[in-house]
Amino acid sequence: MVAGGDGTVGWVLGSLSELHAQSRKPVPPTGIIPLGTGNDLSRSFGWGGSVPFGWKSAVKSLFKGPSLGQCRLDSWKIEVTMPAGEEKMQLPHSLQYSEESTFRNFDAELPDKVASIDGVLYNYFSIGMDAQIAYGFHHLRNEKPYLAQGPLSNKLIYSAYTCTQGWFLTPCINNPSLRGLRNFTSFHKRVNCSDWEEIRIPSSVRAIVALNLHNYASGRNPWGHPKPDYLEKKGFVEAHVDDGLLEIFGLKQGWHASFVMVDLISAKHIAQAAAIRLEIRGGQWKEAFMQMDGEPWKQP
Repeated sequence: MVAGGDGTVGWVLGSLSELHAQSRKPVPPTGIIPLGTGNDLSRSFGWGGSVPFGWKSAVKSLFKGPSLGQCRLDSWKIEVTMPAGEEKMQLPHSLQYSEESTFRNFDAELPDKVASIDGVLYNYFSIGMDAQIAYGFHHLRNEKPYLAQGPLSNKLIYSAYTCTQGWFLTPCINNPSLRGLRNFTSFHKRVNCSDWEEIRIPSSVRAIVALNLHNYASGRNPWGHPKPDYLEKKGFVEAHVDDGLLEIFGLKQGWHASFVMVDLISAKHIAQAAAIRLEIRGGQWKEAFMQMDGEPWKQP
């Protein structure tokens, strides 16, 4: 049983996978006590969005496991390769430095000396303004923990922080870092072990999310429920948590993201893929904000 939010659950699942890979035994079934802010992993498998206030109800929730049954969940390896010299970054618990970069196997222009970090992804990875807002909230919560006393207060602070970051007024702000993901030099996907295919990212997109679950941002479903004819037209399939595919979508300005979060519209569908590869460079956007399973970091 893991008590915590998505980041904590992902951290424990990754540690269990690493431990059992050494013994070649399967990872044991894992239950969740949802104590985080979003708890999307918990919601996706029936453990609920939060722990009940009454202690009797909370104890009853612990006995849900046997009745829920076991489900399978895809896990994904994430790797970030960068020029050597950035090793003093403050990383989330679920990421660690690695000695070898697999990007040497790709047709990518890399410096002679590189550093790599990697980890295991279960819920989602995002890059752009949503990760920047998550990083600001995370930093504020660490500096002033008395402000974040529980999921409700966390969501209120998160919402207020979102309104101060310029995401809603991006077209009116003369700041290159808010005008879109201009520092992307390439975005590739791969499906069913085929060749890499380059995907064009719309200029209006300010955050890209690769999603493994149906739930995102406290139970929202930004991918939506596309109709069969739409799926066939786009070459997509119905999304499942164990189908070996990630759903990649984009969020535009804050207003677009807000309508997505209240299920009025779907996010900007970009691709489904069994692997994705991003390349970004410096310039006007000197710091990239990324997050993985609710754990954000600032990437030089």
